[in-house]
Amino acid sequence: MSTIREKIRNIAIIAHVDHGKTTLVDSLLVGSGMFRENQEIQDRIMDSNDIERERGITILSKNTAIEYNGYKINIVDTPGHADFGGEVERVLKMVNGVILVVDAFEGTMPQTKFVLSKAFELGLPAIVCINKIDRRDARVNEVEDEVLGLFLQLDLSESYLDSPFVYASARKGYATTDPSVEKTNMEDLFQTIIDYIPAPEGDPKAPLKLLISTTDYNDYVGRIGIGKIESGTIQEHDQVIIVNFSEPEKQRKVSIHNIFEFDGLKRVPVQESSVGNIVAVTGVEGINIGDTITDPEHPEPIEFVKISEPTITVTISVNDSPFAGKEGKYVTSRQLRSRLYKEAQTDMSLRVEDTDKADSFQVSGRGELHLSVLVENLRREGYEFQISKPEVIFKTDENGQKLEPFELVTIDTHEEYVGTIIEKLGRRKGELVEMREPKGGFTRLLFRMPARGLIGYRQEFLSDTRGNGVFNTEFDEYCPFKGEIPKRQLGSLIAFEAGLSTAYGLGAAQERGNLFIRPGVEVYEGMVIGSSPKGLDIEVNVCKRKQQTNIRSSASDEAIRLTPPVDMSLESLMEFIEPDELIEVTPNSLRLRKRILNTGLRYKSRK
Repeated sequence: MSTIREKIRNIAIIAHVDHGKTTLVDSLLVGSGMFRENQEIQDRIMDSNDIERERGITILSKNTAIEYNGYKINIVDTPGHADFGGEVERVLKMVNGVILVVDAFEGTMPQTKFVLSKAFELGLPAIVCINKIDRRDARVNEVEDEVLGLFLQLDLSESYLDSPFVYASARKGYATTDPSVEKTNMEDLFQTIIDYIPAPEGDPKAPLKLLISTTDYNDYVGRIGIGKIESGTIQEHDQVIIVNFSEPEKQRKVSIHNIFEFDGLKRVPVQESSVGNIVAVTGVEGINIGDTITDPEHPEPIEFVKISEPTITVTISVNDSPFAGKEGKYVTSRQLRSRLYKEAQTDMSLRVEDTDKADSFQVSGRGELHLSVLVENLRREGYEFQISKPEVIFKTDENGQKLEPFELVTIDTHEEYVGTIIEKLGRRKGELVEMREPKGGFTRLLFRMPARGLIGYRQEFLSDTRGNGVFNTEFDEYCPFKGEIPKRQLGSLIAFEAGLSTAYGLGAAQERGNLFIRPGVEVYEGMVIGSSPKGLDIEVNVCKRKQQTNIRSSASDEAIRLTPPVDMSLESLMEFIEPDELIEVTPNSLRLRKRILNTGLRYKSRK
């Protein structure tokens, strides 16, 4: 018999990137009274990963639970970046409703539409939280209209038009149902969650069904499966069967070791848990996202959301440069392969495949940011490897026509930069779909263009808008190939011999272009040490030393003045690289190199 778990609420917080989801969760945690009054709390408590804290973005979904007036509210904080959309899609299966967070100035953005459409597909009710209402340039009433306009645009049922609106300043820790009344706490949002989000229901005596929506890994207990109990009750040491809706042949018997429920930021061990709860279980080695843990006598899987396909691919291979093995802890193909396949088990949007070379692997993801975060994680763990230029994944339709992924690009920028952006994206096969009136000096441009036209554009965009533009993309669909796109205009400055770079050698090289290195850096033949504006690859000797003579000349003793080198980040290198080049990634260094290091052999292959 189905029962309603009246004292439980399961919600996900969804939004476009940087609209304040994680800060809102912080305010809910603080507002629930789980911290002491004098306890020091860091910003963005939920972003536990170093890269998340550095970049100010959420990459992995996080679970937490809050006790409020006798109710247990399970909260999932989700990523906002389109590249991590796979995380959002799957965690929505765990919850009974969502809080849609919208910035009071920026309003609805591409990812707002994406995450809302995913919630709508699952029929989840939404609370709209207009955040950052304390901003001087807040447009609360206009943004409210934009959200209702988005509901109509997505053709949502009329019930969504009656969604409650809450107005908040997550940074200041208050929320209110009436924007003219400023509160000092989050009570209004808590109460709206309890009143509007339905309680989970199911039969605690029915056969067990636990859908795994996310996984974790711990060196001591192995794989950890996290999901919502859809029916039945789970107990420690239960014998269960793992099944999967997409893989009918999959049936694996396992024994549940431990069960954890969430309490604040902690996982608390429990003997048993019942329908409606979000739990973490151990002892389920080999479990994957989308699997269902079931009763052995009723092995019926739950249907799982199809994760969007990757659109960008790179080749990751073992480092074979002259400096191979000097800085990394894990350098063999066996170690690299094992780590990449382990990552693919927890990241559903990632694809890893072996290639015809034993030391190279094809890795595909949702975008450059998705892949660069993976590379940065491997690097910090002590791995050493090489990556190729990112390329889009092409498809062929039934008529043999070549198809490529298209993106919808939304840009907010000052009016003075609009002309430059339209011209540059036009060259990259971008079509201007819409141009909205300026608000507060900002104009919004909407383009539709091939994904490969965006590779290498972000850095250029930041330069063109003096860092004042906001650039967002979302996958649209596969369309017929749009034709060739002009390639990078810059050539490479390539080190001619191995050694230590000198100020004298770099002084001569900088007359040919912009340098990436300083004096005193170890280089090898074939390493790219700068860019050439002429569009040609030029070999330079940066290890050259000044000849010592007995004769003094006023000209030769002039001090060499070096221009500061261009500091190339991982993303910059991924955008700059050409097909005949590789990025060498080690825990301490990022180097750009030619695939063929020997100058003579490279010259022959070009001919």
